[in-house]
Amino acid sequence: MGNEGEQHVVVGRVVGVFGVRGWVKVQSYTQPRENLLNYQPWLLVSPGFAHERALLASRFSNKGLLALLAGCSDPTTALPLVGCEIAVPRGVFPAPEAGEYYWTDLVGLQVVTLQGVALGQVVNLLETGANDVLVVQGERERLIPYLPEQVVHEVDLAGGRLVVDWDPEF
Repeated sequence: MGNEGEQHVVVGRVVGVFGVRGWVKVQSYTQPRENLLNYQPWLLVSPGFAHERALLASRFSNKGLLALLAGCSDPTTALPLVGCEIAVPRGVFPAPEAGEYYWTDLVGLQVVTLQGVALGQVVNLLETGANDVLVVQGERERLIPYLPEQVVHEVDLAGGRLVVDWDPEF
Protein backbone atom coordinates (compact mmCIF):
# COMPACT_ATOMS: atom_id res chain seq x y z
CA MET A 1 0.00 0.00 0.00
CA GLY A 2 1.19 3.53 -0.49
CA ASN A 3 1.75 6.53 -2.66
CA GLU A 4 5.35 7.08 -3.70
CA GLY A 5 6.49 5.02 -0.72
CA GLU A 6 4.42 6.93 1.82
CA GLN A 7 3.22 4.74 4.68
CA HIS A 8 -0.54 4.46 5.20
CA VAL A 9 -2.37 3.58 8.40
CA VAL A 10 -5.71 1.77 8.53
CA VAL A 11 -8.18 3.91 10.52
CA GLY A 12 -11.53 2.32 9.69
CA ARG A 13 -13.65 0.23 7.38
CA VAL A 14 -16.64 0.72 5.07
CA VAL A 15 -19.31 -1.62 6.46
CA GLY A 16 -22.41 -0.88 4.39
CA VAL A 17 -24.41 1.35 2.07
CA PHE A 18 -26.90 3.84 3.53
CA GLY A 19 -29.85 5.41 1.74
CA VAL A 20 -30.31 6.16 -1.96
CA ARG A 21 -27.74 8.95 -2.45
CA GLY A 22 -24.51 6.95 -2.23
CA TRP A 23 -23.72 7.33 1.50
CA VAL A 24 -21.77 4.56 3.23
CA LYS A 25 -21.74 3.33 6.84
CA VAL A 26 -18.27 3.49 8.36
CA GLN A 27 -16.67 1.75 11.32
CA SER A 28 -13.97 3.95 12.87
CA TYR A 29 -10.87 2.53 14.58
CA THR A 30 -9.88 5.95 15.95
CA GLN A 31 -10.35 7.28 19.48
CA PRO A 32 -12.64 9.13 19.67
CA ARG A 33 -14.36 7.61 16.63
CA GLU A 34 -15.09 10.97 14.97
CA ASN A 35 -11.32 11.60 14.63
CA LEU A 36 -11.57 9.47 11.48
CA LEU A 37 -13.21 12.47 9.80
CA ASN A 38 -10.15 14.67 10.45
CA TYR A 39 -7.84 12.61 8.27
CA GLN A 40 -7.84 13.08 4.50
CA PRO A 41 -7.66 11.80 1.82
CA TRP A 42 -9.01 8.30 2.35
CA LEU A 43 -7.35 5.41 0.53
CA LEU A 44 -9.94 2.62 0.19
CA VAL A 45 -8.22 -0.74 0.13
CA SER A 46 -9.34 -4.32 -0.43
CA PRO A 47 -7.52 -7.23 -2.09
CA GLY A 48 -6.63 -6.08 -5.61
CA PHE A 49 -8.14 -2.62 -5.10
CA ALA A 50 -6.74 0.66 -3.80
CA HIS A 51 -8.43 3.92 -4.68
CA GLU A 52 -8.15 7.38 -3.16
CA ARG A 53 -11.47 9.11 -2.45
CA ALA A 54 -12.24 12.55 -1.03
CA LEU A 55 -14.68 12.77 1.85
CA LEU A 56 -17.44 15.13 0.68
CA ALA A 57 -19.72 15.02 3.74
CA SER A 58 -20.24 13.11 6.96
CA ARG A 59 -22.82 12.79 9.69
CA PHE A 60 -23.85 10.68 12.65
CA SER A 61 -27.13 8.82 12.75
CA ASN A 62 -28.61 6.11 14.92
CA LYS A 63 -26.91 3.77 12.41
CA GLY A 64 -23.49 5.17 13.34
CA LEU A 65 -20.99 7.18 11.32
CA LEU A 66 -22.02 7.93 7.73
CA ALA A 67 -19.84 9.29 4.92
CA LEU A 68 -20.38 10.55 1.39
CA LEU A 69 -17.35 9.92 -0.80
CA ALA A 70 -16.40 11.38 -4.16
CA GLY A 71 -17.67 9.23 -7.02
CA CYS A 72 -20.59 7.81 -5.03
CA SER A 73 -23.99 9.13 -6.09
CA ASP A 74 -26.25 6.13 -5.47
CA PRO A 75 -26.12 2.66 -3.84
CA THR A 76 -24.75 1.08 -7.04
CA THR A 77 -21.65 3.30 -7.08
CA ALA A 78 -21.16 2.95 -3.28
CA LEU A 79 -21.60 -0.83 -3.05
CA PRO A 80 -18.12 -1.78 -4.39
CA LEU A 81 -16.58 0.11 -1.43
CA VAL A 82 -18.26 -2.07 1.21
CA GLY A 83 -15.60 -4.14 2.95
CA CYS A 84 -12.78 -1.79 2.04
CA GLU A 85 -10.41 -0.69 4.76
CA ILE A 86 -9.92 3.07 5.10
CA ALA A 87 -6.27 4.08 5.19
CA VAL A 88 -4.74 7.53 5.47
CA PRO A 89 -1.18 8.81 5.01
CA ARG A 90 0.87 8.42 8.22
CA GLY A 91 1.91 12.06 7.92
CA VAL A 92 -1.60 13.39 8.64
CA PHE A 93 -1.37 12.43 12.32
CA PRO A 94 -0.06 14.99 14.81
CA ALA A 95 3.22 14.04 16.49
CA PRO A 96 2.55 12.10 19.69
CA GLU A 97 3.54 13.57 23.06
CA ALA A 98 6.74 12.32 24.71
CA GLY A 99 6.16 8.79 25.98
CA GLU A 100 3.06 8.32 23.82
CA TYR A 101 2.92 6.19 20.68
CA TYR A 102 0.46 5.38 17.96
CA TRP A 103 -0.46 1.70 17.90
CA THR A 104 0.66 1.49 14.30
CA ASP A 105 4.18 2.51 15.37
CA LEU A 106 4.40 -0.39 17.84
CA VAL A 107 3.38 -3.09 15.35
CA GLY A 108 6.49 -4.77 13.98
CA LEU A 109 8.74 -3.98 16.95
CA GLN A 110 10.84 -6.86 18.32
CA VAL A 111 9.96 -7.57 21.95
CA VAL A 112 12.78 -8.51 24.37
CA THR A 113 12.83 -8.99 28.13
CA LEU A 114 15.01 -6.96 30.51
CA GLN A 115 17.34 -9.99 30.48
CA GLY A 116 17.58 -9.87 26.66
CA VAL A 117 15.34 -12.88 25.90
CA ALA A 118 13.62 -12.39 22.54
CA LEU A 119 9.85 -13.01 22.79
CA GLY A 120 8.86 -12.17 19.21
CA GLN A 121 7.30 -9.33 17.29
CA VAL A 122 4.29 -7.11 18.06
CA VAL A 123 1.63 -8.18 15.53
CA ASN A 124 -1.38 -6.36 16.99
CA LEU A 125 -2.76 -4.50 19.99
CA LEU A 126 -6.03 -5.19 21.77
CA GLU A 127 -8.17 -2.77 23.70
CA THR A 128 -9.50 -4.63 26.74
CA GLY A 129 -10.99 -1.78 28.73
CA ALA A 130 -8.64 -2.12 31.70
CA ASN A 131 -5.48 -1.59 29.64
CA ASP A 132 -4.18 -2.17 26.14
CA VAL A 133 -2.57 -5.53 25.40
CA LEU A 134 0.34 -6.26 23.05
CA VAL A 135 -0.12 -9.36 20.88
CA VAL A 136 3.40 -10.74 20.48
CA GLN A 137 4.12 -13.55 18.03
CA GLY A 138 7.29 -15.58 18.53
CA GLU A 139 7.62 -19.33 18.91
CA ARG A 140 4.07 -18.90 20.27
CA GLU A 141 1.63 -16.06 20.79
CA ARG A 142 1.85 -14.02 24.01
CA LEU A 143 -0.53 -11.38 25.33
CA ILE A 144 1.45 -8.78 27.28
CA PRO A 145 -0.28 -5.87 29.04
CA TYR A 146 0.85 -2.47 27.76
CA LEU A 147 1.66 -0.94 31.14
CA PRO A 148 4.44 1.68 30.89
CA GLU A 149 7.04 1.40 33.68
CA GLN A 150 5.39 -1.70 35.22
CA VAL A 151 5.76 -3.99 32.17
CA VAL A 152 6.92 -1.87 29.22
CA HIS A 153 10.29 -0.36 30.14
CA GLU A 154 11.52 0.99 26.82
CA VAL A 155 10.06 1.73 23.40
CA ASP A 156 12.87 2.20 20.88
CA LEU A 157 11.16 3.04 17.57
CA ALA A 158 14.45 3.86 15.83
CA GLY A 159 16.00 0.58 17.00
CA GLY A 160 12.83 -1.39 16.29
CA ARG A 161 12.48 -2.89 19.75
CA LEU A 162 10.35 -2.84 22.85
CA VAL A 163 11.83 -3.91 26.21
CA VAL A 164 9.48 -5.57 28.71
CA ASP A 165 9.69 -6.92 32.25
CA TRP A 166 7.99 -10.24 31.44
CA ASP A 167 8.60 -13.86 32.32
CA PRO A 168 9.25 -15.78 29.07
CA GLU A 169 7.32 -18.73 30.56
CA PHE A 170 4.06 -16.73 30.42
